[in-house]
Amino acid sequence: MKIDDIEELHKNPALRAKIEELGVIKHIKQDDILLREDSYINSIPILLSGALKVTRKDSDGKEFLIYYIKPGESCVMSLLGSMYAEKSHIQAIAEEDSELLIIPISASADWIREFPEWTAYFFRIFQKRFEELLQVVDSVAFQKMDTRILSFLQKKSEINQHKSIQITHQQIADELGTVREVVSRILKQLEREGQILLARNNITLL
Repeated sequence: MKIDDIEELHKNPALRAKIEELGVIKHIKQDDILLREDSYINSIPILLSGALKVTRKDSDGKEFLIYYIKPGESCVMSLLGSMYAEKSHIQAIAEEDSELLIIPISASADWIREFPEWTAYFFRIFQKRFEELLQVVDSVAFQKMDTRILSFLQKKSEINQHKSIQITHQQIADELGTVREVVSRILKQLEREGQILLARNNITLL
């Protein structure tokens, strides 16, 4: 993906020129940490290729998956950080090798005042993230664990663009905030129902 593919960011030639002038391309490897909890935010990443996962840790240090960032999107915490000098409450990790466009936080604050297109991009991403957070709340509050696990696998498949997912039962448990034994039991149940195929560190959606 290129910036030209993001509707709001190529409408205004002046904004496009600013992005080209100040933006820096960064490549990160799978499992690299882009943003840590309790760290100050000094830049805004716009994902051009790959995928990021955004997680939050509980008091015991266990990670809980909140949402994924896809090409053309950014992190809400980084966008908000361009307005308020606060520490991050989340962690952003590369789900796969990824390419990002890094925007200085000071530039974003100026662009919000100067370019309506940047503000429109800001609020579109904020709305999408808010809707995903509502889905997380709904799944935790109202969905059974088997439904949550299947939904999780479907999202993983969509992000990876492949029906076969390289993942361990423990990783699923960590990201969903449960225990491995529960995940293993439900995965075997889903396999008996013909919804997935299990192999060592691999799950295939059928």
